[in-house]
Amino acid sequence: MSTTDHRSGTWLSQEAHDRLKAELDQLVGGRAAMAAEINERREEGDLRENGGYHAAKEEQGKMEARIRYLTDLLRHARVGDVPKSDVVAPGMVVTISFDDDPGDTEQFLLGSREIASTTDLTVYSPESALGSAILGRKPGETVSYTAPSGADIQVTIVSMEHFSG
Repeated sequence: MSTTDHRSGTWLSQEAHDRLKAELDQLVGGRAAMAAEINERREEGDLRENGGYHAAKEEQGKMEARIRYLTDLLRHARVGDVPKSDVVAPGMVVTISFDDDPGDTEQFLLGSREIASTTDLTVYSPESALGSAILGRKPGETVSYTAPSGADIQVTIVSMEHFSG
């Protein structure tokens, strides 16, 4: 259960918080091993032609970026249940119908893929075109948004419920 809006904090279930904290601890603990690997690769010779060195440096960059992301996410986290709401908010499973084909519905989680790793639901960010169009709206309301393809799409919010993953 999450939002990625750091102004109000990121909602995480206790399980999601513990899982992300364990990943962060593991990454931080792996820094020394990564530095040792880079040093080993550096000693292999000419750095311009040393693919192992460059691969290790790239992996280190990815690891450090993930550490920064998780540190920031956990620093702003609010652990527990998302407050009850009568409008669409991050951390909710939303069902919409497409107005050009009312029988065509889609159910998805509005939130973060990070937090929703335990579900098979499609995840839309609150910052996506669809996500920002439905934020703060109620079931029964119809909204329009512009898809990445440039098409204008109109949908009706059928239902919403809190994600319990």
